[in-house]
Amino acid sequence: MGRMDEEVMSRELDMAWQHVFTWASWAIVLVMLVIAIQLGRAHRTPFYVWAIFAAGLGAFAEPLYDVAFDLWFYDVHNGEPGAMYSHFSAFGVVQPNWSHSGYVILYAAVALYAGKKMYDGALSRKTLFLIWGAEIMTSVVFEVIGTGTDVYTYYGPYELRIWNYPAVIGVLEGTQTVLFTVLAVQIWRRVSTPWGLSALIAAFPITMFGANFGIGAPIIIALHLDPGDFNTGIVWFATFLTMGLCALAINGAARFLPKPFGTPEPDGAQVPRETVAV
Repeated sequence: MGRMDEEVMSRELDMAWQHVFTWASWAIVLVMLVIAIQLGRAHRTPFYVWAIFAAGLGAFAEPLYDVAFDLWFYDVHNGEPGAMYSHFSAFGVVQPNWSHSGYVILYAAVALYAGKKMYDGALSRKTLFLIWGAEIMTSVVFEVIGTGTDVYTYYGPYELRIWNYPAVIGVLEGTQTVLFTVLAVQIWRRVSTPWGLSALIAAFPITMFGANFGIGAPIIIALHLDPGDFNTGIVWFATFLTMGLCALAINGAARFLPKPFGTPEPDGAQVPRETVAV
């Protein structure tokens, strides 16, 4: 199950929506970059720019995600392939260049609007769950448009879809966003030079694939069971199990939220004073 059929491969790419996804998403990234630079100047740190760079660079690994989660970008127009604005292809999946801008929008935004508050130790567990919910909704809106307008599709035998978009994917993406931000901020708290923040480049794939391939393992396996073992009941069970594991992961991440500078740790150690990476 979960194997792509000819109808999916030959589906026409909506050229108008490809323009929207390409130009609108890159315009949003440009705005985010301007904001990141302004925040960096205000807080004397390149953290925000590094977060954007790490997310954008991470999109080069998107083909791994596509294979695991049965995602296909449409690339046919007027019966011929090559309609997509693409820069490379891997595992037989042609990649749109807006995948990089999409990654920045979905995965770096929390670092911009909540990173400093988290860094200062002023973000609560409740707020983290609210951010998780907001990021899930953002993912759903972004991808419902893409899967509902013939730009791309999740062709696997998913259950619990919202206008062709599997809800479990949105929950996983929201989870990855939060996990990446928490790890990124913890790195920020521990480095004292701008180059030390280059560790965010490694932090992104660690959380990206740790969340999606680790927490998401139940749904990945359920979608790709051999025909003799597959049934929709297993997919339903794996869908809710994966969502539950995501909630557990966010609850666990909340325990790693930084404490205010100077606050004693449970073992009596002091949280170090603020270090500004300039």
